[in-house]
Amino acid sequence: MGFPLDSDPAGAGDIATEAWGLLVPLVYPPRFLEIAREFGVTPPILGAIRSLDQPRTMGEMAELLSCDPSNVTGIVDALEAKGLAERRPSEVDRRVKAVVLTRKGGRLRERAMAAMRKPPAWLEGLSEGDQRTLRDVLRRARA
Repeated sequence: MGFPLDSDPAGAGDIATEAWGLLVPLVYPPRFLEIAREFGVTPPILGAIRSLDQPRTMGEMAELLSCDPSNVTGIVDALEAKGLAERRPSEVDRRVKAVVLTRKGGRLRERAMAAMRKPPAWLEGLSEGDQRTLRDVLRRARA
Protein backbone atom coordinates (compact mmCIF):
# COMPACT_ATOMS: atom_id res chain seq x y z
CA MET A 1 0.00 0.00 0.00
CA GLY A 2 1.38 3.36 -0.71
CA PHE A 3 0.75 6.62 -2.29
CA PRO A 4 2.74 7.05 -5.50
CA LEU A 5 4.57 10.04 -4.06
CA ASP A 6 5.69 8.37 -0.82
CA SER A 7 9.05 7.39 -2.17
CA ASP A 8 11.50 8.68 -4.67
CA PRO A 9 13.61 5.79 -5.91
CA ALA A 10 15.91 8.06 -7.87
CA GLY A 11 16.33 10.45 -4.94
CA ALA A 12 15.76 13.35 -7.29
CA GLY A 13 12.42 14.64 -5.91
CA ASP A 14 12.01 17.74 -3.87
CA ILE A 15 11.18 17.89 -0.18
CA ALA A 16 7.66 19.23 -0.79
CA THR A 17 6.83 16.23 -3.00
CA GLU A 18 8.16 13.85 -0.38
CA ALA A 19 6.25 15.62 2.42
CA TRP A 20 3.03 15.52 0.38
CA GLY A 21 3.55 11.84 -0.38
CA LEU A 22 3.92 11.12 3.31
CA LEU A 23 0.94 13.26 4.35
CA VAL A 24 -1.75 12.18 1.89
CA PRO A 25 -2.06 8.52 2.91
CA LEU A 26 -2.24 9.58 6.56
CA VAL A 27 -5.24 11.83 6.11
CA TYR A 28 -7.13 10.80 2.99
CA PRO A 29 -8.79 8.50 2.18
CA PRO A 30 -8.17 6.08 5.08
CA ARG A 31 -9.81 8.13 7.85
CA PHE A 32 -12.77 9.15 5.68
CA LEU A 33 -13.32 5.56 4.54
CA GLU A 34 -13.06 4.31 8.12
CA ILE A 35 -15.72 6.79 9.27
CA ALA A 36 -18.02 5.93 6.35
CA ARG A 37 -17.76 2.22 7.23
CA GLU A 38 -18.33 2.96 10.92
CA PHE A 39 -21.65 4.65 10.09
CA GLY A 40 -22.72 2.15 7.44
CA VAL A 41 -22.68 4.55 4.50
CA THR A 42 -20.64 4.94 1.35
CA PRO A 43 -18.03 7.71 1.07
CA PRO A 44 -20.23 9.71 -1.38
CA ILE A 45 -23.12 9.56 1.11
CA LEU A 46 -20.83 10.65 3.93
CA GLY A 47 -19.56 13.53 1.79
CA ALA A 48 -23.15 14.56 1.04
CA ILE A 49 -24.13 14.40 4.71
CA ARG A 50 -21.12 16.53 5.56
CA SER A 51 -22.22 19.15 3.02
CA LEU A 52 -25.79 19.30 4.32
CA ASP A 53 -25.21 21.72 7.18
CA GLN A 54 -28.20 23.54 5.68
CA PRO A 55 -30.68 22.77 2.89
CA ARG A 56 -28.85 22.60 -0.44
CA THR A 57 -30.00 22.51 -4.02
CA MET A 58 -28.79 19.63 -6.14
CA GLY A 59 -26.54 22.08 -8.02
CA GLU A 60 -24.99 23.35 -4.78
CA MET A 61 -24.36 19.78 -3.68
CA ALA A 62 -22.68 18.96 -6.98
CA GLU A 63 -20.39 21.95 -6.53
CA LEU A 64 -19.57 21.10 -2.90
CA LEU A 65 -18.95 17.44 -3.74
CA SER A 66 -16.97 18.34 -6.88
CA CYS A 67 -19.03 16.02 -9.02
CA ASP A 68 -21.37 16.13 -11.97
CA PRO A 69 -24.97 17.05 -11.08
CA SER A 70 -26.14 13.73 -12.54
CA ASN A 71 -24.15 11.93 -9.82
CA VAL A 72 -25.91 13.91 -7.10
CA THR A 73 -29.25 12.39 -8.11
CA GLY A 74 -28.01 8.89 -7.22
CA ILE A 75 -26.45 10.11 -3.98
CA VAL A 76 -29.66 11.84 -2.92
CA ASP A 77 -31.68 8.77 -3.93
CA ALA A 78 -29.46 6.72 -1.60
CA LEU A 79 -29.84 9.29 1.20
CA GLU A 80 -33.63 9.12 0.82
CA ALA A 81 -33.64 5.31 0.70
CA LYS A 82 -31.80 5.26 4.05
CA GLY A 83 -34.18 7.87 5.51
CA LEU A 84 -31.35 10.37 5.95
CA ALA A 85 -32.58 13.18 3.70
CA GLU A 86 -35.51 14.28 1.61
CA ARG A 87 -36.14 16.56 -1.33
CA ARG A 88 -38.34 19.57 -0.65
CA PRO A 89 -39.32 22.57 -2.73
CA SER A 90 -36.81 25.38 -2.22
CA GLU A 91 -38.02 28.26 -0.05
CA VAL A 92 -36.46 30.67 -2.56
CA ASP A 93 -37.70 29.10 -5.80
CA ARG A 94 -40.39 26.42 -5.56
CA ARG A 95 -39.39 25.06 -8.97
CA VAL A 96 -36.06 23.98 -7.46
CA LYS A 97 -35.67 21.05 -5.08
CA ALA A 98 -33.62 21.44 -1.92
CA VAL A 99 -32.11 18.47 -0.12
CA VAL A 100 -32.73 18.55 3.62
CA LEU A 101 -31.52 16.14 6.26
CA THR A 102 -34.18 14.27 8.22
CA ARG A 103 -33.86 14.00 12.00
CA LYS A 104 -32.15 10.65 11.48
CA GLY A 105 -29.77 12.26 8.97
CA GLY A 106 -29.09 15.16 11.32
CA ARG A 107 -28.19 12.80 14.14
CA LEU A 108 -25.90 10.83 11.83
CA ARG A 109 -24.30 14.07 10.63
CA GLU A 110 -23.59 15.18 14.21
CA ARG A 111 -21.99 11.85 15.08
CA ALA A 112 -20.01 11.69 11.81
CA MET A 113 -18.74 15.26 12.18
CA ALA A 114 -17.63 14.48 15.74
CA ALA A 115 -15.78 11.42 14.43
CA MET A 116 -14.12 13.52 11.70
CA ARG A 117 -12.92 16.07 14.27
CA LYS A 118 -11.30 13.33 16.38
CA PRO A 119 -7.61 13.08 15.56
CA PRO A 120 -6.50 9.73 14.13
CA ALA A 121 -4.38 7.43 16.28
CA TRP A 122 -1.17 8.22 14.38
CA LEU A 123 -1.53 11.91 15.31
CA GLU A 124 -2.45 11.25 18.93
CA GLY A 125 0.60 8.95 19.11
CA LEU A 126 2.99 11.80 18.38
CA SER A 127 4.57 13.59 21.31
CA GLU A 128 2.97 16.87 22.38
CA GLY A 129 5.99 18.70 20.99
CA ASP A 130 5.64 17.00 17.60
CA GLN A 131 1.90 17.69 17.57
CA ARG A 132 2.57 21.37 18.27
CA THR A 133 5.25 21.52 15.56
CA LEU A 134 2.95 19.87 13.02
CA ARG A 135 0.10 22.21 13.97
CA ASP A 136 2.32 25.26 13.63
CA VAL A 137 3.67 24.16 10.25
CA LEU A 138 0.16 23.48 8.97
CA ARG A 139 -1.04 26.88 10.21
CA ARG A 140 1.76 28.58 8.30
CA ALA A 141 1.04 26.49 5.20
CA ARG A 142 -2.64 27.41 5.36
CA ALA A 143 -1.86 31.13 5.71
